[in-house]
Amino acid sequence: MKQKHLLLIILMAFVCLGGNAQNYKNSRYYNSHTGRLDYSRGSGWNKRQHFMLGQAGYFGLRIGATFSTINSDNYNIDSDDSRTGLNLMAVAGIPLSRYLPIYLETGLQYNEKGGRQESISGDRKFSLNYIEVPITVKYSLSPNGHFAIQPYAGGYLAYGVDGKIKDFSTRESYNAFSDHGSGPLFNRFDGGLKIGCGVSYDALYADMAYEYGLANISDDSFDSTHNSSFMLTLGVNF
Repeated sequence: MKQKHLLLIILMAFVCLGGNAQNYKNSRYYNSHTGRLDYSRGSGWNKRQHFMLGQAGYFGLRIGATFSTINSDNYNIDSDDSRTGLNLMAVAGIPLSRYLPIYLETGLQYNEKGGRQESISGDRKFSLNYIEVPITVKYSLSPNGHFAIQPYAGGYLAYGVDGKIKDFSTRESYNAFSDHGSGPLFNRFDGGLKIGCGVSYDALYADMAYEYGLANISDDSFDSTHNSSFMLTLGVNF
């Protein structure tokens, strides 16, 4: 599985970079006067169009790594160490202002979360994989024509599509969202807060973000259990 993930990352990187090199100047956001992609101007920009049409939206592809833990009152699922997983995302930025570079960014993300628990009898590994819908507000600060800093804040909604628990003390492996013994250990629904900051240079994009789950993902209502994750991503905007 790790080899498949590595090959997928390499393939996506080549596709993104190759597509960016070929289509960069063909983008409708390309400004021939500055030689860059200008999302605030759109195609064929002039001063009159800027005030009539306002900001232009954008689309983006992201790929990266997620470092996550599970914080729980239940010692049996509380993480001592983080799990490293894959995240893939397609996003769209919708302008919220005619004159300021403020965007509502949303999309669809596959995100591998979970955690690890170390013990003398044997470790436990929790793999919780989600489909997420992030909803954030982003502001683009551009000190020059090519480089931009883009802080953002908001939240996310997620649904667990796959999960596995490996218990090395008993040498058992079972589904984290399915019945096992007295019942499932984790609920599929998750949601919480998301903050981060992206940087872009023309069409290239890099990002770091933190997600904290507000939903209790434990099946036991007496225990409070939450996801916590830090993400690093690379990508392109169109």
